[in-house]
Amino acid sequence: MKLRDNFKRKTIDRLDYRYHLLLLIVPIVLFVLLFVFNAPTEGWTILPLLFVCLIYVIAYSLIYYLHQGRLTRLWQHLEQVVSINDAIYELAHLSSQYKNEHAFLDALLNKAVCIINGAEMGSIIKVNEETHKLHFESVVGLDLNMLKQLNFSLEQSFEYRLTKGKCDRVVVVDDMKNINAASTLTGEEQHILLTAAKQPIRSTLSSPIRIDGKLYGMLNLDSSSVGAFSDYDRNLVSILTHEASNAIALYQKSLQITKLANFDNLTGLYNRKNFEDALQHWQPKAHLGSFLVIIDMDNLKTINDQHGHQAGDMAIKRVANTILSYWKHKGIISRFGGDEFVALCHGPLELLESDLDAMRVKLHQESSLNLNFSVGIAAYDNDWAKSFKQADQAMYEQKRGKKKAIKALEAIAANNQLAR
Repeated sequence: MKLRDNFKRKTIDRLDYRYHLLLLIVPIVLFVLLFVFNAPTEGWTILPLLFVCLIYVIAYSLIYYLHQGRLTRLWQHLEQVVSINDAIYELAHLSSQYKNEHAFLDALLNKAVCIINGAEMGSIIKVNEETHKLHFESVVGLDLNMLKQLNFSLEQSFEYRLTKGKCDRVVVVDDMKNINAASTLTGEEQHILLTAAKQPIRSTLSSPIRIDGKLYGMLNLDSSSVGAFSDYDRNLVSILTHEASNAIALYQKSLQITKLANFDNLTGLYNRKNFEDALQHWQPKAHLGSFLVIIDMDNLKTINDQHGHQAGDMAIKRVANTILSYWKHKGIISRFGGDEFVALCHGPLELLESDLDAMRVKLHQESSLNLNFSVGIAAYDNDWAKSFKQADQAMYEQKRGKKKAIKALEAIAANNQLAR
């Protein structure tokens, strides 16, 4: 590919060279012919002809030089645009390999600093849609810990002020100190913004990042030089942020697809498929033991019948959150469907049983729906079918025992009523 591109460039240069030679020679020949046919028969000299030809060659050479310089700049600009497209394509194509959105934004910012001439540092600032609070998500060449101390809003940013609140275009600032001084930031906050970089920031180029029409954040590129960014850099960054918005949106959608494929939409717990995949990577701890726990809600049907399915969904979420509050770091937890939850946890068994008792108390105290559940526990020794069967049988035995106890209480209450 590289050899082919070089060959094309050489071919173009050769054709261009011949073309310009033709434009030089033909007019000079015409000048000579005109001079010969119109020169007086006596006392003429060739000096005027040489002077005219010299002026033409100098003028044409100057035009040629300016033209070649313009072509070179256009090639450089085209290469930058291609670099932007390649960078965004790479980010979008490899989006699934980033462990989280922060890592994705770090990669995006690093590429932006490398692509835009004059950029030495940079940051991506995210906007809270509800509160309009700003926070620095990613930085290059800046002290992130210092910047995270800032407590400021979108309305205090120069992007907001210079666009009169629209945040719809790229802005360039060549006097950061004065632009910050004109804001409502405190002296300490202004000092942090100016000293978070190893070298003082004198120029900043800021571009809004919009996703689905909403302001997601701002891409800032900084330089220690005054006037480091041109109008062309502004246009390049506009292209970059537009493509970056698409890449971020694509990344977020890929995360949503992954989440839908692997997690329960209502509770956020593992779904059955993801849970069974996670079993293959379970790391047992011999001194604690591993236990499979099945938790089944006792009265979801009653809640749905009496209070509606929305209340039933809230009850499921409440149980899921309660389990997570105790076992989030003890194992893997999933919703197998309906009102059934399955967890694989490290022991000891006595601690798990104590946690389950505490869960029941917490549910009773925090909900008026009389939430409760039945439990089955079985030791897990890498035989999923065997452990699940044992835990499932234990859970149903407990559930049947509760039903018998309730019937016995109802019978006693009925007898007492008859006795009265």
